[in-house]
Amino acid sequence: MVQIDEPWMQARPEKARQYGLKALNRALEGVTGKTAVHICFGYAAVIHQKPAGYSFLPEFAACSCHQVSIEAAQPKLDCAVLSTLANKQILVGCLDLNDMTIETPQTVVARIKRALPYVAKENVVLAPDCGMKYLPREVAFGKLQAMVEAAKLLRAEFS
Repeated sequence: MVQIDEPWMQARPEKARQYGLKALNRALEGVTGKTAVHICFGYAAVIHQKPAGYSFLPEFAACSCHQVSIEAAQPKLDCAVLSTLANKQILVGCLDLNDMTIETPQTVVARIKRALPYVAKENVVLAPDCGMKYLPREVAFGKLQAMVEAAKLLRAEFS
């Protein structure tokens, strides 16, 4: 598994449309395992206010990666845009890393269900919004436990 974290294309969509995907596809060329690209708004500890939508996301349908990882919890992303990525698995960010409160599994389930009208359930992967390095260890662990329990609830509901 190879994941590339990509904040530049979101921040500079005009230039990304000129040559960003070409460069990214070149970077992924020859990788034989599963590949993912995380489209980043920036660490929650640094960027407290995030836009409600991506300026460069539908374009990732043309990326050679298998998965696209998005932030959906903190920015309260309008998940309708995910319908443009039908050829990808989507890592749906379901943990708000700007909030030190540990989500309940039901909160995580509700966040994932916002994506389900636009992404086939078999193409949804639960994930944190972004890296968790700024969270205290016990908060990060609690959030991950809630995500695991949410995944169990979703599997039971949709199996």
